[in-house]
Amino acid sequence: MGNLLIREGRPAEIMLVEDNRGDALLAARAFRQAEIDNNLTVAETGEKAMAMLRREGEYASLGLPDIILLDLNLPMMSGKDVLAVIKNDDALRHIPVIILSSSSALPDISGSYDLHANAYIVKPLNLENFSDVVHSIEQFFFMLAVLPATE
Repeated sequence: MGNLLIREGRPAEIMLVEDNRGDALLAARAFRQAEIDNNLTVAETGEKAMAMLRREGEYASLGLPDIILLDLNLPMMSGKDVLAVIKNDDALRHIPVIILSSSSALPDISGSYDLHANAYIVKPLNLENFSDVVHSIEQFFFMLAVLPATE
């Protein structure tokens, strides 16, 4: 069976929205070690993520990601605001959004699901645990689940 990405023979397109450089580096290293070929794009702010998703200006040729990993604690435009915009946009709402946050607070978790997050993961603190999270994400979202086609 397998996922459509594997059958299409193309890398998985992953967007990470993360303002913490250390966390972004951890994620990048974990995705480089992933089983599935992937392209990781990092947006350091919610505004930049939205410009990329809407293909504005310098991002006009950028394709849509297959999945978005979204931190909640971003400067200016919060992760919850980004999530709300994505899930209320007909052209973007089909993209699975996984919240990847250091917060394990119930209001953050339930608030994210109220805004239609596809999953909520408390951010791991080291590379080994981050690699485990990445492996679980790729196993579920890229090997088991069938994702909607992107353009």
